[in-house]
Amino acid sequence: MPGNRTTWSCATVMVLTLSVLLTGCGGSDEASGGGKTVLRYTWWGNPDRAARTKEAVALFEKEHPGITVQTSFAGYEAYKQKLATQAAGGDAPDVMQLDYRQIDQYASGGILLDLGKQKKALRTDEIDPGPLATGVVDGTQYAIPQGRGTETVVYDAEQWKAAGVKLPRKGWTWDEWADAIRELAEKSGKPGSVDPGQSEDCFEVWLRGQGKALYTKDRTLGFTADDLTRWWTFTDKLRREGAVSSAQQTTQLDGTVENQPLARGKAISDFNWDAPSSGYTPIVGEGLTLAPMPSGANGTPGQYFKPSMFMGAADSTQHPAESAEFIDFMINDEKAAKILGASRGIPVNEPIREDIGPDLKDFDKTVADYQDSVDGKLEPPPQAPPSGDNALQTTFGRDYDQVSFERMTPREAAEDFITEAKAELRS
Repeated sequence: MPGNRTTWSCATVMVLTLSVLLTGCGGSDEASGGGKTVLRYTWWGNPDRAARTKEAVALFEKEHPGITVQTSFAGYEAYKQKLATQAAGGDAPDVMQLDYRQIDQYASGGILLDLGKQKKALRTDEIDPGPLATGVVDGTQYAIPQGRGTETVVYDAEQWKAAGVKLPRKGWTWDEWADAIRELAEKSGKPGSVDPGQSEDCFEVWLRGQGKALYTKDRTLGFTADDLTRWWTFTDKLRREGAVSSAQQTTQLDGTVENQPLARGKAISDFNWDAPSSGYTPIVGEGLTLAPMPSGANGTPGQYFKPSMFMGAADSTQHPAESAEFIDFMINDEKAAKILGASRGIPVNEPIREDIGPDLKDFDKTVADYQDSVDGKLEPPPQAPPSGDNALQTTFGRDYDQVSFERMTPREAAEDFITEAKAELRS
């Protein structure tokens, strides 16, 4: 392992300790598998992604009769907590799905396998170099991107049209978005949107639209308490007006589609990444539509394309070659790609993307068309955030809860977040 691996910060250890209390130790002894190699594979997602994943895994097992893959999945927040608990306990799964924000944390913590040493089993030559490089930490390839995605305003077009409000358009600003959801709330009698104040992702899009960034190139905060105060003042005012979801609804958000106000009929729109928005389809129906994120006042787009998620393997796995072989299958196999569709974003393997593109249908085609509509119009993505950001996502939502329940002013909460963020990033 590289010699510059760092220890986990005190704040992260506290999060992991809490995770143990909340979820318990998620590890278990591998089954014998009847003499077969047994791999544990975990991911986060919705039921649609789970069904497709299990079908692809079944195909892999059929074509690799000596390997059995044990699968498990959860909503993002529960998954993130459980994976952190397993990693801290030395029980990381053989193969795991990773978010952009987790790679530095797990790589520097000694959790991830050097996939660059598995070139016989894992091909990367047909993956776009840009996205592939985002899985590199200190010159080592620790994770492989599965697809690319971008943020979106996902909405029920039938309800939006029924309210008689002008539909979202390319290039709309945050102020225009706010006016639209106020009008939706007034005419429909329900919030026009989920409250974006709790989302660090939404804040990043807003911040980039102002010409700033979450982090600088030297991995320090790229914004001030004044910036965050402006954001939380903006969203808090909308909540007080009833234009966005209430504090009670917002605190129920746990990363699952089912607990989002849009899915529960409590809002007309939401913010999400494009591919995971498929989870709304069984609930909302054919009216489910994707629109670009609002831009800055001068039209500067804040959203960007990023790898929608990655696959990585545990450094502690007893089966590194088989783990790499499974990752290769999920990313580079044409039959697997047709099963998975756009459930993890549009594939980053260029020949496969071109191959499956004409066959995409239903919401997969919606995602592909949406990406085509913003392709070439977005700013380059930022570098992967520092390891402390994974814990700070939780801090961000917690501090905004204090605002939404009116226990802190936006200024007080912003200053509290900045203080904790600087301490976390120094550790």
